[in-house]
Amino acid sequence: MEVTNTPPGLFAWYELQTSDSDAAKSFYTGLFGWTWEDSPIGPDEFYTMLKLNGKNVSALHKDTRSPAPPHWNCYISTDNADNTASKAKSLGGNVIMEPFDVMTHGRMAVIQDPTGAVFCIWEPKTLVGVGIIDEPGATCWTELMTTDKTKALAFYSGLFGWTANTGDERYTELSKDGKMFGGMMNITTDMGPIPPNWSPYFQVTDCDSSLAKATELGGN
Repeated sequence: MEVTNTPPGLFAWYELQTSDSDAAKSFYTGLFGWTWEDSPIGPDEFYTMLKLNGKNVSALHKDTRSPAPPHWNCYISTDNADNTASKAKSLGGNVIMEPFDVMTHGRMAVIQDPTGAVFCIWEPKTLVGVGIIDEPGATCWTELMTTDKTKALAFYSGLFGWTANTGDERYTELSKDGKMFGGMMNITTDMGPIPPNWSPYFQVTDCDSSLAKATELGGN
């Protein structure tokens, strides 16, 4: 489904922070049929737009300076990044990077929720966000793994007005203005030392064949 804007409180953008952009391009284009387009952002540094059927579906950025392992950054739309960052602080969040302009594309901040999961907020200007969702090769769900669902839900509900279906105590589905967009679950001890995190899900037509393809392309 093509989209032209993302309402405040829903996920608007997804960005892979990687130590090897060439390997990431090869893997994801081979897996999902994406194309890519580099934009220079500094000396020998590029921001790569990833596209599906000509529409922006996500992006990647090579970062060799961060101590964090390669990961996906998930951006939530807001109509005012400064106000949202301030409210996040009042709700017990930690603003890791205060709001700043990303050239003419938009304004963003990086926030850590009270359980430790990190996400970004995006106030769109020329870049409204993804141009396609809920189709094979595009994002269809976003999920929080956390150490405390109750604390996390209180934070995000207060910040973005999310509501929750907690009928299943193991998994909580999340909605905004009647649109279900994601979920959350507690990290259990048998999962190992996983830090709280947000992850995007990409839709496929056949999970088994996509897994086989990912393995063939060097994924695990």
